[in-house]
Amino acid sequence: MTDVRTVTEAEFDDWQRALCTGFLRPPVLPAEQLEARRAQFVPGRLLGAFDGGRCVATFRSFAQEVTAVGGAAVPANAISGVTVSPTHRRRGLLTRMMSRDLAAAKERGDVVATLIAAEYPIYGRYGFGPATWTSEWTIEVPRAGLDPRWSGPGDGGRIDLVDGEEVRKLGPELHERFRRAQPGAVSRTELWWQAHTGAVRLHADWTEPFHAVHRAADGEVQGLVTYRSDETWNGMQPEQTATVQELIATTPAAERALWLYVCSIDWITKVKSGSRGPDDLLPYHLPDRRAARITDHADWLWVRVLDVVRALEARTYDVAGTLVLEVVDGDGLAAGRFRLDAAPEGASCAPTGERADLTLDAGDLASLWLGDESALRLARLGRVREEREGAARKADALFRSPGRPWCPDLF
Repeated sequence: MTDVRTVTEAEFDDWQRALCTGFLRPPVLPAEQLEARRAQFVPGRLLGAFDGGRCVATFRSFAQEVTAVGGAAVPANAISGVTVSPTHRRRGLLTRMMSRDLAAAKERGDVVATLIAAEYPIYGRYGFGPATWTSEWTIEVPRAGLDPRWSGPGDGGRIDLVDGEEVRKLGPELHERFRRAQPGAVSRTELWWQAHTGAVRLHADWTEPFHAVHRAADGEVQGLVTYRSDETWNGMQPEQTATVQELIATTPAAERALWLYVCSIDWITKVKSGSRGPDDLLPYHLPDRRAARITDHADWLWVRVLDVVRALEARTYDVAGTLVLEVVDGDGLAAGRFRLDAAPEGASCAPTGERADLTLDAGDLASLWLGDESALRLARLGRVREEREGAARKADALFRSPGRPWCPDLF
């Protein structure tokens, strides 16, 4: 019988080898890289499946906050590092690890669980639903119609190149301001900033990027961009591509200035935007919007509701209404009937014995929670069932948010 249990610090090397095996990476890490990854070890938050003393499946969770519609920071159980070795597939190991971790998260008081799904079909059966989507644009700079004389913001602001050390000083506070206004954004740890800037090398292929910040006229940092460039030449003509690793900003002006900065760099003829929200303003910053085309689009952050009452009370609602939801959850973590009384001034939610207006499963509730999914669309697909005529339309009016949620981070 394969044993599923929490991983001890002494077993971390074996757990890491199994993680690399599951992700088809070289199973033996350089000593320096392995030592750097020890910072991810938190007692009780790493699970492993062991067969004959060898780790054959991995699972890691850690504390996180995710921003709900309206800006509330919601306690989340972030899940990462999920693998099963090819010799032990289809034996229920993931189910055992997931069930154990989600039960512990609910007992801790986490409101939701989150993850980035490497494969679409896996996590719906555990009550997760896709809650945000990501798009990547590729910009053909020569046809964008930008002024080649552009040399910086014209509003008194400025753009400065900075190094990793300065990013570690300026970035966390900027990101806190950014994420409070962006539904779907998640918190970042000190380790995240260290890895992002190379102070800690979690991956062997890490190379030093460029960083630039936007400062307003009063000196406040309002944006940050991190990017890398290739070295492509066509004969004596440079045709280089800048790949944006991240770009966050707290004002539209700062966001626009950083995009124009990247597109104005000499030798850069193409810009890859990296992960952006599906309704990102990027194309609208260009005189010729067709110069930016979507080259990738996929589901991104998946959410699993653990506490229906706290999840629905944490977010805001633009309209007033009452809705009784029957939540179906085979694992029992979010199952029940709940009355939501919502208004722009606040919301209350409680278990109820009243007749349900709408029946849906936990994964579809998770997709609705951040405001991106449409209850009407789910009803047309047969994913939610109206118990009262017009309930899906009412749910759509309550749950849909004016801007689409976005999670910039991979974890």
